[in-house]
Amino acid sequence: MSQALKLQYFLDPLCGWCYASAPALAALAQQFPTVLELMPTGLFSGAGARPMSKEWVGHAWSNDQRIAQMTGQIFSQAYHDQILNGADVHFDSGHATRALTAMRQITPALEPRLMHALQLARYVDGRDTEKPEVVADVAATVTALIELPLDKAQFADRLTNDASLDQATAQRTASSQALMHRRGVSGVPLLWVSTGAIEQAIHGSQLYQGGASLITAIDSLLKVNVPA
Repeated sequence: MSQALKLQYFLDPLCGWCYASAPALAALAQQFPTVLELMPTGLFSGAGARPMSKEWVGHAWSNDQRIAQMTGQIFSQAYHDQILNGADVHFDSGHATRALTAMRQITPALEPRLMHALQLARYVDGRDTEKPEVVADVAATVTALIELPLDKAQFADRLTNDASLDQATAQRTASSQALMHRRGVSGVPLLWVSTGAIEQAIHGSQLYQGGASLITAIDSLLKVNVPA
C-alpha cells in the first residue's frame, strides 16, 4: 500500500497561501518523506514576476491578514515595512525557486525545510527572499541542520549565473505546469494524491487546517487502496 502512494505538492515560494499550508507540508515531509515530491510552478517567477506596486501591496496585505486570521501564521511588522513597503523590492520567486531545485540536487529531504525557512525569513524576519544572497544565507542555515557546509557566496552565484541550474529549474516548473493543465487543476498550494486506486487533488481549507487533519485525509484515501 505504501509503495503505491505518491504525493505531489504544487507551490510557489512567494505564495502567501503556501505559507498558510506550511504546517501541512511539514507534516507530509515528516510522515511521508520518501513519496513526497515538491512541484514548483513558477507562478511568480519569469513572466509571473511583478513590481511591488501600490495595488499589488494592498492585494498582498489583504490576503496576508486573511491568512493570519485563518491559520495564526505570523506576518510581522518587519515584513510589512521592509518587504511590502521597502525600497528596491521586487515580487519575483526566481532565485528562491532555483534554490529549491539546487537543494533537491544536494539532498531532497531538505527541500521542504528550505521552503519553510524561506517563508519564515520573509514573513517573520522581513528579509527579501528575492535577493540571491539572502536566499543563499537561508539555505546555509538549512544545510547546517545536517552538518553540511554550504559556501554562501558560491551558492548565491549559482542562483544567478548557473545555466544548468536555470535549465533544470525551467524544466521542473514546465513539468509542474503541464501536469496541472493535463489534470485540469489550477492554483497553489495544491496536493495531488495518487494511491494506486484513486487520484485526488487536495487544496484550499483542507491544507490550511494543519498537518493532523491532512494526514487523516490521506490515511482515509489509502484505505480505499486496501484489497478486499
